[in-house]
Amino acid sequence: MQITRYADYSIRVLIYLALTQNELTTIQQISDHYHISKNHLMKIVQDLNVRGYITAIRGKNGGIKLKGKPESINLGKLIREIECDSNLVECFGNNNQCVITPSCQLKNIFAEALDSFFTTLEQYTLQDLVNEKHQSPLRNLLSIGLL
Repeated sequence: MQITRYADYSIRVLIYLALTQNELTTIQQISDHYHISKNHLMKIVQDLNVRGYITAIRGKNGGIKLKGKPESINLGKLIREIECDSNLVECFGNNNQCVITPSCQLKNIFAEALDSFFTTLEQYTLQDLVNEKHQSPLRNLLSIGLL
């Protein structure tokens, strides 16, 4: 399975916020560090805020930050929420026009594989992505604290 760019960028936003936990961050800062469109990130940040993963503070001194601790953000749960419309094959969708669907077992096999994909992701949290081993290299790659 390939996750959408939207899900990928959502995880990247959360990684950035986990690395800068003790300070408010702006969408512009994340956009600059990842070289991602600010407009695209605005939609993602709004969605993460609505879903309860981040806190957004409006105003001149506003910004965004993680709502909880990195260990409380489960990657499998996050991706399931964001990729809720994931259709690996046509027969997963509402507009299925495949003529062999009534006898085909492919849908069941793909459903099992997709469930395994999410089950594996559910074994990890955001903390696993930003633990002590990975924190310094990530901070260096993103130039966090260097600008």
